[in-house]
Amino acid sequence: MRQTHVFLLIAFLLAGGLWVYRTYFGTPRPPHRRPAGATSPGNRRVEKTDDEWRAALTRSQYNVMRGSGTEWPGSSPLTHEHRPGTFICAGCHNPLFSSKTKFESNTGWPSFYAPAVPNAVYNEPDGNRTEVRCSVCDAHLGHVFTDGPEPTGLRYCMNGVALEFAGVPGENQTGAPRQN
Repeated sequence: MRQTHVFLLIAFLLAGGLWVYRTYFGTPRPPHRRPAGATSPGNRRVEKTDDEWRAALTRSQYNVMRGSGTEWPGSSPLTHEHRPGTFICAGCHNPLFSSKTKFESNTGWPSFYAPAVPNAVYNEPDGNRTEVRCSVCDAHLGHVFTDGPEPTGLRYCMNGVALEFAGVPGENQTGAPRQN
């Protein structure tokens, strides 16, 4: 009985060590290739080497945006951001979603029912889900589901670390007009 426990402990530690090695020290994934015909606003492109992305993004952003990871639910302050403005890609500053299309999905991630413009993002199959990527830098942003509100019925469930919030010019942090 004791040998079984020791064996299980060793197996667990080896599996955990292998996961840490692959996650933080393993061979980087090959660069993502967007589908033929996918366009971005103004046909703008941002392409960087893996080392350049590592230098430009935090570890969390890199793991999500370049490694197709997922942040912990409820970990992003953008989940509860309600000021007027635009949510932009943290990698290339492509305007992705307007605050006008944001809604509370109670999932733990910022959710929107439509992108700012149709070609701000593109979708790809991801097993039984549909992955959403930035059309300018190909960053993994999250997934889109068909259980959202009207008028689209879609729920773009985004990782907050992949987004930055750009408020409306001329407004302060509370959303009230600036006093001159």
